Amino acid sequence: MLIKTQGIIFRRVKYSESSYICDIYTEEKGLQTYIISGVRKRNATVPASLIQVMNLVDLVAYFREDKEMHRIKEIRPAYVYESIPFDVVKGAVGMFMIELAGKTVRESEGNPTLFQFLLESFQILDMEEEVAHLPLLFSLQLSRFLGFMPGGDWSEEMPYFDLKEGVFVDVLPSHPYNLQAEEAQVFYKILDIPVLLAKDLDLPVALRRRLLEKVLDYYKFHVEHFMELNAYEVMKEVFA
Repeated sequence: MLIKTQGIIFRRVKYSESSYICDIYTEEKGLQTYIISGVRKRNATVPASLIQVMNLVDLVAYFREDKEMHRIKEIRPAYVYESIPFDVVKGAVGMFMIELAGKTVRESEGNPTLFQFLLESFQILDMEEEVAHLPLLFSLQLSRFLGFMPGGDWSEEMPYFDLKEGVFVDVLPSHPYNLQAEEAQVFYKILDIPVLLAKDLDLPVALRRRLLEKVLDYYKFHVEHFMELNAYEVMKEVFA
C-alpha cells in the first residue's frame, strides 16, 4: 500500500551506484528503513542534498508490514532549515540531537506525539539564536517519551538523585552515579521545562555541562546497548 507521511532522516548510507538506504522516523509508521533510488545520478529528479541526516521531509512510500525495507515513491522537503546549515554551533547541536534520537528511538509504530516533539525541537534549533541549553532540555524531554523520565520530587528530605534508579532519594547512593546538593535541585527545577524555553535558561556553563554529562550517564542505565555519542565530543569542542 501507499502511505503519505512526514519523516525525519536519522541515518543514510550509499547503496549501489546511485541510491541511498535511509532510516527515517515517520509520523505514520515510526522508524522504518527506506531505499531511495537514482538520487546520486547526474540527472536525478531528487537532489542528493535533500537526503541529509536531520532533514525534515514529506514522503510517499510503498509499505508492506512483512518487509524490512520499503521503497520511496516521492520525497520533498517538509521544512527547509534557514540557519542550521550555516551555523557551526547549531550544526553541532543538531548532530548531537539526531544521534541521540537515532540511538534511542527504535519503535516501528507511529507515535505522533513523539514525532511532533522531534519535529518542533529541530525547528526551534533552526529558529532560535540561543541554543546552548537546548541539548540538555532535549535529552531530558526525550527520556519522557522513551519511558524513563526521572521520577520523584527533590526536597530537603530527598536531596539526592540516583541515576541508576532514576529517582530522588534521601540517602546518598554508595555508587558514584548520582547528583548531589545544588546539582540535584537544579536538575529537578528544569525537568519540566519545554525545549521551547531553552533560550530563557541561564545556567553557569560548568553546571550545564556537568548536568548534560550526568543525563547521558542516566541514558546508559536506562537504554539497552546505549553507546557513546560521537557528536557529543564534537559539540563539547564547539562550546569550549
